[in-house]
Amino acid sequence: MAGRYAYAGREWVVERVRAIIGGAVTDMVHNHHNYAWRETHGGKDLWVVRKGATPAFPGQRGFVGGSMGDDAVIIEGVESEEAKASLYSTVHGAGRLFGRREAKRRFTRAEMDAWLQGRGVTLIGADLDESPMAYRRLPEVIAEHAGSVKVLHTLRPFAVVMAGEGEFDPFKD
Repeated sequence: MAGRYAYAGREWVVERVRAIIGGAVTDMVHNHHNYAWRETHGGKDLWVVRKGATPAFPGQRGFVGGSMGDDAVIIEGVESEEAKASLYSTVHGAGRLFGRREAKRRFTRAEMDAWLQGRGVTLIGADLDESPMAYRRLPEVIAEHAGSVKVLHTLRPFAVVMAGEGEFDPFKD
């Protein structure tokens, strides 16, 4: 039930953003991570918990994001020994180099703003805990998984909106 609620929430957000930017939805890729599935692998029935990972079965598409200033990709799982060994799982994001507290200590707002400006990304809100410099670069991460997924599309961000410093965000972890 919670999964259907999350799916509906994503649909709601997509529609609001689409209306704001005046775009058209031509395709949707939902990325499910932090779920448990009942699956059969190697002839065994298993509970597969993908904490911080997403399913990537052959032909299955997924979305993998970088930081708020990096490109994101739509990927597709491929059949390979590597994919089979990972129970057809892949990453759900670029991953952090620094935790939230360390990012706030290490980087300044001016550095973050300059980094985003250099990429042509408009930022509304946010705090240093989400600084793009606190994340790995997505192309390097995806390259490590090249044997189990292929990139179908690259998506370049032009705007990011998130709760800023001092704003209440009930969903922030």
